[in-house]
Amino acid sequence: MISHVDGALLTKDLDRVEVMTAGGVAYELLIPLGVYESLPRAGEPVSLHTHLVVKEDGWQLFGFSTAFEKRVFQRVLNAKGVGPALALGLLSTLTAERVVRALRDRDVATLQSVPRVGRKKAEQLILDLADKLDDLQVSVPGLGGSRPEGAGAEDAIRALVSLGYSTGDAERAVRQAIDESGTGSSAAEIIRRALGKIRG
Repeated sequence: MISHVDGALLTKDLDRVEVMTAGGVAYELLIPLGVYESLPRAGEPVSLHTHLVVKEDGWQLFGFSTAFEKRVFQRVLNAKGVGPALALGLLSTLTAERVVRALRDRDVATLQSVPRVGRKKAEQLILDLADKLDDLQVSVPGLGGSRPEGAGAEDAIRALVSLGYSTGDAERAVRQAIDESGTGSSAAEIIRRALGKIRG
């Protein structure tokens, strides 16, 4: 299994890249749009998490900037009737974070904004995946993970989950709490406000 590719970026297009490894082997990887936007210039070093799909008509290697993107792609592939092209389309249109939130929130409209995803397909995705994403942590929008307020938000989510709430409910409540109180709030204050949202 090819799980990671490091090397020099040879070429890049909106949907694929070529990477030359130190061993002299070049790999072509299919990528979501978000990866293209984060790529360096041609000739510079690049490191991508990868997932290999073996099909009867050939092998396809998919590249991702983060392990989180890769895990979301792999999880979406487990849904009924979803192939790698559709999984890549979901990540390109919505980003990995928004895919997870849309599934947890059972947001049919957001999923339908993806090409080739109609209402029936969106509902199938939700049915297959909505309750199977608790191990995928999503950062709160607008909060960097290394900043104190970001850590406070993550602490608040973990605290709510430890109290027995689902990760999806915890994230929604924390986002609402931060929207009202601002990003400078302590974890304790965010938790109190979020609890009010869940119980309310």
